[in-house]
Amino acid sequence: MKKALVIIALSISVVACNKTAEVKEVKTAYVDTSVLMKEYTEAKDLEAKYKAQAEEKGRQLQAEITRFKQDAANFQSQAQANGQAWAQQRGAELQKREQQLGYAQQALAQQLQQESGAEMDTLVTGVKKFIKNYGKEKGYSYIYGTGDAASILYAEDKYDITKDIVKALNDNYKAGTKLDTKSDAKAKDTATAKK
Repeated sequence: MKKALVIIALSISVVACNKTAEVKEVKTAYVDTSVLMKEYTEAKDLEAKYKAQAEEKGRQLQAEITRFKQDAANFQSQAQANGQAWAQQRGAELQKREQQLGYAQQALAQQLQQESGAEMDTLVTGVKKFIKNYGKEKGYSYIYGTGDAASILYAEDKYDITKDIVKALNDNYKAGTKLDTKSDAKAKDTATAKK
C-alpha cells in the first residue's frame, strides 16, 4: 500500500511538472511606426493630397498678397501727391487689408490642419486595427510600436515586422480595400444592439 501511495504521489508530481512545463511560446514583434507612415502608400497619398491643396490655395492667397504689396508700394509714391487726408484714409484701408490677409493665411493653415488631421486620425485608427488583426492572424502575443512615440528601448532586428506590415497595408490599399476604422467597442455595441 505504501508503494502504491508513493507511485501515485510520484505520478501526480510528474504530471504537475509536465503541465507547468507546457508554457506557450510568446511570439512578439515590433513595428517602427515612423518608417511605417513614411512608406505606407495611403499615408503618402494623403500627405500629397494636402500638400497639393495647400499649394493651390496658397497660390490664390499669394496672388492677393502680391497685389497688396503693389498697392502698398503705389501708396508710398502717391501719398505726397494726393495729400494727407487721402494718405490717412488709404493707409487705414491698406492696414485693414493687411490684417485680413493675415487672418486668411491663419484660417487657411488651420483649415488644412484640421482636415488633414481628421483624415490622418482615421488612417492611424485603421492601421492600428489592421496591425491588431495581422497580429491575431500571424499568432503574435504582442506587437510593439517604436518610432516617434517610442515604447521600446531595444529590440533585436529579427523581431522587426515593419516591412511585412507596410507590404500588407500597401497590398490592401492597392486592392482598394478600405481599412476598418471602427473601434472594437463600437463594433461590440453595434452587435449587441442588433441582438
